[in-house]
Amino acid sequence: MRPSAVLLADPEAASRTTLERHLRSDGFEVLEAAWGARALDLAERQAPDIVILAEADLCRRLRAGEPGRRWDRNVPVIMLTEPGADAVERVRALEQGADDVCERHLYPELLARMRALLRRARLGQADLLDAGEIVVDLPARQVLLRGQPMQLPGREFELAAHLARDPHRVFTKAELLRDVWGIRTALRTRTVDSHASRLRRKLCQRDTDRFVVNVWGVGYRLLDRGSGGGPG
Repeated sequence: MRPSAVLLADPEAASRTTLERHLRSDGFEVLEAAWGARALDLAERQAPDIVILAEADLCRRLRAGEPGRRWDRNVPVIMLTEPGADAVERVRALEQGADDVCERHLYPELLARMRALLRRARLGQADLLDAGEIVVDLPARQVLLRGQPMQLPGREFELAAHLARDPHRVFTKAELLRDVWGIRTALRTRTVDSHASRLRRKLCQRDTDRFVVNVWGVGYRLLDRGSGGGPG
């Protein structure tokens, strides 16, 4: 399992450096941002598992989204406060969309709160991803095609599961490399294409099947546009 990615957005350099060092030592991948625009760019490109930030306005922007941009607006967020922050400040952070609040110098507490939020986020994921004729059973790590189980090796299953989370959305190759293979750097490779091709051959058992659709120059979606999972 790849390490959880933490977006750490804190304009205070000393605090950010200290937290980064602790988080890396505890096995997290850390994405650093000193200002809001950089943090939103990382949220969009790197899809962190959890966000730690120090500015209420950034939390509001993260939750609200921005026209023409896409990131997970439901990502778990912890707001950092100064030592001795009063109840009003903590309530204001929660009202801006934070899931939790922690004083920046209390790292053991912050770590415990992060792990609790990550645990709840994982438990909250649907066990079954229903994409019409294709159903992905996550606990059983099994794909059902029209009710029949498919034999898929690990990466093909993970690719099918990722596409099934939003079956009509086009996932870029960079997104799939990052989320399925854990590769977060630019890399020229045919890995996504070869796995997608093998998965398509296994799922398309009828002449009319249109699954794992290649959108040229962009990436892949599980179902053809306008399809409910049946003939394309």
